[in-house]
Amino acid sequence: MSEERPTLPPVRLRTEAELARDALAAPLLARAVRLARWAGPETRVGAGGELVEAQLPAAAEHLGLTADEEGAAEASEAWRLAVDTGLVDVEDPAEAEGEDAEGTAAAAENLTLITGGSPQDVLSIWLDGLEAVHADATAPVFEDFADLVGADGSVDFESLDWDPEAEAEFLDGVLGNLYLLTVGDGGEDAAPVPLPALAASMIVPEDMGEPTDDILEQVSEAMMRLDDQFRVLEPIGIVEYRPVDEALLAEEGEDAAVADDEDVTRYGMVKLTPLGLYGVRARMLEAGVDAPAIGDLADKGADVLLGGIAYYPETAARCEIELWLTRRGTDGAAAELLAAARGTDRQAPLRRLHCQQALAVVGTGAEPAVRAVLDDAELGGLARVWLAETGAADVPAPPESMIFWLAIDTIAAQLEAEGDLDELQDLVEGLAGQHSGFFGEAWRVEHPATAEVLEAMGRLHSDKKKAKEARKAAFKARSRTGS
Repeated sequence: MSEERPTLPPVRLRTEAELARDALAAPLLARAVRLARWAGPETRVGAGGELVEAQLPAAAEHLGLTADEEGAAEASEAWRLAVDTGLVDVEDPAEAEGEDAEGTAAAAENLTLITGGSPQDVLSIWLDGLEAVHADATAPVFEDFADLVGADGSVDFESLDWDPEAEAEFLDGVLGNLYLLTVGDGGEDAAPVPLPALAASMIVPEDMGEPTDDILEQVSEAMMRLDDQFRVLEPIGIVEYRPVDEALLAEEGEDAAVADDEDVTRYGMVKLTPLGLYGVRARMLEAGVDAPAIGDLADKGADVLLGGIAYYPETAARCEIELWLTRRGTDGAAAELLAAARGTDRQAPLRRLHCQQALAVVGTGAEPAVRAVLDDAELGGLARVWLAETGAADVPAPPESMIFWLAIDTIAAQLEAEGDLDELQDLVEGLAGQHSGFFGEAWRVEHPATAEVLEAMGRLHSDKKKAKEARKAAFKARSRTGS
């Protein structure tokens, strides 16, 4: 595998304007904005910037929430987000005068960005909100906070058996797996993922056959943990979540092990929203994960384009090419693409494969540039194939050496891409079958991947005689180059 291979497949994101609209529509942020606009000189806050208890009924009423504990809790949650995202400024009670003084709050600069800023401004505020909600989702759960407070007022967090880094890492791992499943299954059109499967992806070892009772118990515990966390995350707009059926928990006494004949949807179903894809990717990028998005290469040179899409699936590569051509224009693009396709490094065959794909998008206007490389040792075969596929006239026949070089280059590209093995086997057998003495000539090809390709052909060819010929040819190629 090449070192340049991305960790994750490319994701197709909505435009920043669409994502910003989604962010503003997220229930929790929408409530936080409403409370920030509601805040005024009479608004009073406590030591942590939270609304004092006497203010909660009015805040809940302003949001149209119920006048009970649940409504007060939801109003308090929205206010905390307004503070965490800089929608309101609070004055610490400690800075106010008087022993029983309370702090005050007022609208902050970020509130003006909600309506007057750019989509990037809105998304930046939303990402701050996601960070705060993520922290809430991984916070410890306790029955009575008073039990944790010592005589000196200190809090005994160690008694909670809570590791904040481990909790955050677990949730990020789950979101990363959900992201990978979503992108691999068609992006925002992907189907919801059952919670048991998501929990199992974090707990069950890949090489384990039948899970042990201990592993199943860990999966069950992880499901319950994730059920709580996704309930916290959903209001910020990152996921669509169908919670675990409360009746199911009552039936099974909090044991959520999935029976084979059970309706799996009762155990929770989760799906990343388009905004969630953006948010999880942003967190991964910040953590140093290579998480490409289609459109990342639109303003780059042809060399960066062809290198960047080297391992993209065909559809994603075509989308990136189309965006690149839209930004750059087609004038001179073919010559630039062909120049970038040259090389003897490991990725070069893939660059040539995608160059041919890009030339198809450029269209017939690429013909002059393609004809200009007909005599090029690396590009001449590609040029002839492209001209023939477009129905061009007067395509010169390739010399035999170019035919063999192109065959080696084509298989080298597929090996590097690690594509479908059945398709690769068909390609190997097809190319070998087009020439009765293929292996007797192929070992002489001056291509850096000749020996590797012939060894692969020896592994893949279903005809034992041909496979043996391929292995002999690979040995000759290695002997010739001394590799």
